[in-house]
Amino acid sequence: MINEKKKKKAPSIDAWLKEAKAGLTALQEGMFLVHNGVVRQTPKAKVRQGLDDGSLVKGMEFYYDARKVEAAIAKTYKMDGIFDVKVWLNKGRLEVGDDIMYVLIGGDIRPHVIDALQFLVGKIKTECVTEIEQK
Repeated sequence: MINEKKKKKAPSIDAWLKEAKAGLTALQEGMFLVHNGVVRQTPKAKVRQGLDDGSLVKGMEFYYDARKVEAAIAKTYKMDGIFDVKVWLNKGRLEVGDDIMYVLIGGDIRPHVIDALQFLVGKIKTECVTEIEQK
């Protein structure tokens, strides 16, 4: 597990899009989607399973396995119609409202881009990261 406690500076989505639109595959791309995950006050158990113990999240510890993230990105690039994939993950102690992650997917048509975004964010959340809510 990564020991560093310092938060990372979030990327510029404008810069990501500008870079993608200037790339070699830009003429094949008809859609970009961006996901921005943020630390919320509502516990995951309440949002996902409806379990309400009355507690609120004050922050979280967030870490990731870079090799697993790179493998997930590589799988995403193999999906139909996907030409651009960018991922930024924060780390360490995060507060409510802090950015957890940004993911950008660029591809040919809406169904391919939506599927790829759902696939990659799901893979990151279930296989690549550790999130420990602080209550």
